[in-house]
Amino acid sequence: MKMNISSSVLLFTLLCMFGANAMQSNTEPNEVETEKMYLSGTGKDDMVDWEFFCSDGMNSGKWTTIGVPSCWELQGFGYYNYGKDDFKVRKNEYGRYKYQFDLPKKWRNKEIKIVFEGVMTDAEVKINGKLAGEVHQGAFYEFKYSISHLLKYGEKNMLEVKVNKASSNSSINHAEREADFWIFGGIFRPVYLQAFPKENIERVAINAKADGSLEADIFTTSKKAQSLRLSLSDLDHNKLQELPLTDISKEQGKWHVSTKAHDIKSWNPESPQLYFLNIELLNKKGEILHKTLERIGFRTVEVLEGDGIYVNGQRIKFKGVNRHSFYPSSGRTTSKELSIEHVKMMKDMNMNAVRMSHYPPDTHFLDVADSLGLFVIDEVCTWHSPHLDTKVGRKIVKETVVRDVNHPSILLWANGNETGWNTALDDDYAKWDIQQREVIHPWNIFRKTNTMHYPSYHVFAYDTYAKDKIYFPTEFLHGLYDGGHGAGLDDYWKQMWNMPLAAGGFLWDFADEAVVRTDKKGILDTDGNHAADGIVGPYGEKEASYFSIKEIWSPIYIEDRYIKPDFNGVFRIENRYHFTHLNEIKMAAKWVRFDGPKGTGKIKTISETTVALPNLAPVIKGEFKVDLPNNWQTADALYLTATAPNGSEIFTWSYPIKIPKKINETYIDLSEEGEISTHTEAGRIKVVANGIQYSFSEKTTLLEEVKKAGKIIPFNNGPIIFDHKDKIESVKINKLKGKVEILTVFEASDKSPSWASHKEYSSDVIKWTVHSNGLLDLHVEIKGKKIVKGFKGITFSFPESEVSGMKWLGDGPYRVWRNRMKGTKFQVWENDYNNTVTGESGFVYPEFKGFFSSLYWVKVKGKNNNGFTVYCNSENTFLRMLTPQHPKEDPNHRVSVDFPEGDISFVKNIPAIGTKFQTGDKMGPQGNSENYFGNDDEPITIHLSFEF
Repeated sequence: MKMNISSSVLLFTLLCMFGANAMQSNTEPNEVETEKMYLSGTGKDDMVDWEFFCSDGMNSGKWTTIGVPSCWELQGFGYYNYGKDDFKVRKNEYGRYKYQFDLPKKWRNKEIKIVFEGVMTDAEVKINGKLAGEVHQGAFYEFKYSISHLLKYGEKNMLEVKVNKASSNSSINHAEREADFWIFGGIFRPVYLQAFPKENIERVAINAKADGSLEADIFTTSKKAQSLRLSLSDLDHNKLQELPLTDISKEQGKWHVSTKAHDIKSWNPESPQLYFLNIELLNKKGEILHKTLERIGFRTVEVLEGDGIYVNGQRIKFKGVNRHSFYPSSGRTTSKELSIEHVKMMKDMNMNAVRMSHYPPDTHFLDVADSLGLFVIDEVCTWHSPHLDTKVGRKIVKETVVRDVNHPSILLWANGNETGWNTALDDDYAKWDIQQREVIHPWNIFRKTNTMHYPSYHVFAYDTYAKDKIYFPTEFLHGLYDGGHGAGLDDYWKQMWNMPLAAGGFLWDFADEAVVRTDKKGILDTDGNHAADGIVGPYGEKEASYFSIKEIWSPIYIEDRYIKPDFNGVFRIENRYHFTHLNEIKMAAKWVRFDGPKGTGKIKTISETTVALPNLAPVIKGEFKVDLPNNWQTADALYLTATAPNGSEIFTWSYPIKIPKKINETYIDLSEEGEISTHTEAGRIKVVANGIQYSFSEKTTLLEEVKKAGKIIPFNNGPIIFDHKDKIESVKINKLKGKVEILTVFEASDKSPSWASHKEYSSDVIKWTVHSNGLLDLHVEIKGKKIVKGFKGITFSFPESEVSGMKWLGDGPYRVWRNRMKGTKFQVWENDYNNTVTGESGFVYPEFKGFFSSLYWVKVKGKNNNGFTVYCNSENTFLRMLTPQHPKEDPNHRVSVDFPEGDISFVKNIPAIGTKFQTGDKMGPQGNSENYFGNDDEPITIHLSFEF
């Protein structure tokens, strides 16, 4: 949305907005505070129109207007480029900006700076026709100019900016514009003026530790300054304590001070306690020359070689994700609201960390990470070799650290990405960082850390080359389409949690980078498989992995539990928080019953109690007990819901209590009402029961047709037994009281493996039973080997074009893969049909098609027919609902899962899914393609009841 806002009505704000150097107030700013005036808007939903000229591409060659901040492609100008494109053919694309602004007369005696939070890529700035300073290079870095001498006070001023999309520095181009992400052009972050008193504090760098000790570098060139005064206040600006200076030293342009705060609470992601540090610069009379404040958190970071990464004395396991600053309709221009939304989703997934990929984010994202609680790796932008040249690299490192130094959320600096490191810059971070945070090289063994990318499960678990390094991949489980992320995470996390030197890792990545193509009628474009990597869709649509991650990374780990008649209510638990004791967590137990297929889907609670959790310190194991109500065995399921101290849900675990047959017998009608008859003609066995006509093949006994009230329900061609080659030995039709049975017995075959010592195996069986009330029963027994690689189960045909939705009792609402079983909930679900290809098209979740676990019953809704209901009376059965469409760009077939024949299937095993770089079998035990089915002489049974 564009807004025309004249500079005369632009809001004057104080520069304390979460980390800025001034105090927030509802009163008029006074002469000793820093004032701030936006020339642009503040984000994607708040733009200000500037004059604009684009040199090439869409809407080029003419002066018009554009909203600032923005990426000009998303406003309909220029050309789109994905980083791997050869943009050199359009390297001269540039934009020119003009903006007139008024300046108040009272600023005449101030020091004025103009601040650009981010411009892509080379920026030449003029004020009233004169250069403000040297051309700035590098898109993602805040830069500023002192412009007091160029301004006209009390009258209009002209700001002109020329932005070259490509940099004149080839190493900047390689780092930023040939990388693996969308690249844009424009003034994409806010622009504002700062007005300081002439005698001022330029900036502050703070090191506030968990024990309350604090040191600060206060940069000032004031000759009138004689002393400093520091105090601590809460976020409502209530002063908590004066901070007496225990040490103070001066050097050219900088004062260094030390002090200590008392009775403070330390900052950590589980309890992100923040304070304001108030700093006053005083003259020899004790009068305030300039006052400023910084929002800080007290915390201590240590990287102990051969041990781990510690915060406040606690060794950390990073549960992290990589995150681009991105929104589909605005590109790299975001907003504080979007930062809040993204951090809240990360926290909801029980993450505790985020890596800024692959450049410093908007300042408001770091503000939100501070306030809501996330560990951050802050990174400069590089991409493979060649690396940044040293001259421009040193400027970029300084701009990054100087802007972000005071954020307690930042634990580490990353000197670029994937071999793009210029090692000459490694020690530059310490020049600007008073906290002396460690520097890492993502995808490298460097100093104390091994941050290898995309390790296979076995390499990760058993790598020995750098076994003494702290091991945490800054990218792993590349989430292309529906693969990766939650798929494989359970196996990886067991390794990460239990390996002493493993410090967790960072998934790739948070959201699909699908950009709105203003040049292609507004389609969402992920540039093929380059940017379809998200846990959430482009607009934050939650994919299945979102909930798998939420369960796997729950800070409360409950061992897998199955409720049987001998259930005693005891659960084994581990506190996987780093700073929170388990008795601070609330837990509720709820015993519930469900409606049947004809019900409303409403859940009935029969008992609800509070669970007392033990007082376990972080990373300690124990157990808790759920009280068993007298009627607990009449419930269908137990829910355990854990709630964090801030009131957010950690996760809800669900446990079925009754087996499918026990629940389904409540809903299956076995009355003998209605008439039944049978005859054979033209190769078909026809049975008519209560107005429903069933036709079976006389030769194979497969169901060929179902007709009700003269209308065909196109469910047929089954049950086909997967991977079944045995011949039929006999077919028998038994006419009994109130029902007809059709029994198919297959020839016995030698199915023994070569190592077996006996060969006594009975045959496979299919038995249909048609009841006089129209109910159709199916009982299948399948013999076979212990170890099976293919599918074990049966399948039917049903046209996808006839399906409008389904309602079912089982795990949901998302589909599962063999290596992504967690994150579902057992209850009655209802999904409408969709044809979403995860991360590629549709973006409607949950996906309708796929495998669904723990099936009890399913009501298939038809478009031009009445549909039907299937009761699955066999335990541990998966529903296969139709066949998902393969994504268009999966050349290595790692995330395109092959489905069996048919449309609707009932199976005992399902396949795993891979990632962009690995097949499922490389991602841990759950990705193994082999399935164990016990003794060879014990049949697999599938018992279904159909209501048409």
